[in-house]
Amino acid sequence: MARENDLLRGGIGMTSQRTRERLIQRLYDEGVSNPQVLEVIRRTPRHLFVDEALAHRAYEDTALPIGHNQTISQPYMVARMSELLLEAGPLDKVMEIGTGSGYQTAVLSQLVERVFSVERIKVLQDRAKERLVELNLRNVVFRWGDGWEGWPALAPYNGIIVTAVATDVPQALLDQLAPGGRLVIPVGSGEVQQLMLIVREEHGFSRHVLGAVRFVPLLNGPLA
Repeated sequence: MARENDLLRGGIGMTSQRTRERLIQRLYDEGVSNPQVLEVIRRTPRHLFVDEALAHRAYEDTALPIGHNQTISQPYMVARMSELLLEAGPLDKVMEIGTGSGYQTAVLSQLVERVFSVERIKVLQDRAKERLVELNLRNVVFRWGDGWEGWPALAPYNGIIVTAVATDVPQALLDQLAPGGRLVIPVGSGEVQQLMLIVREEHGFSRHVLGAVRFVPLLNGPLA
């Protein structure tokens, strides 16, 4: 876990403190209620995960481009998906599909014991690694590969979070979910996407549709 002074650094991180607090109030007003999640969002410097030209917008509750046709997720969605993972209690082993900028990774790393993050675009993952090291977040292991396949060599996982929309729930991810484990994933295509919570029960999986969302697509195959 990072020390708070590693996260709340100088520059924009300090001068935007009021802006951060406004974001946290908005997330709370929109229904995010887990105090641990809200605190981690508050202290995580989102401006470090976007291009400098967009840093002034880092604490808006909106997705922002990070290159390669990818985005950093809306803070509300990061908070909501993290909260869903933790609803049944603390988790020690979570797989993230889609490292992207590393922002969701950074949030997860402060909420669970270990994070295993898979990303198909190597240059994005390399940048994310650098950011997490800079913030002293060292409980994350990375894999460059196909998110549809997950990371079977290190399965099972107590939680899996997918940060891109899949046309269907990948069977490989269901197979890698531990008993009682929770999978949070957007499913659909085009304009019709739904956030789903899937829980591995004793005799199968329970599925809960949680509402409409908008994510970039989960694509196959690693890309340098």
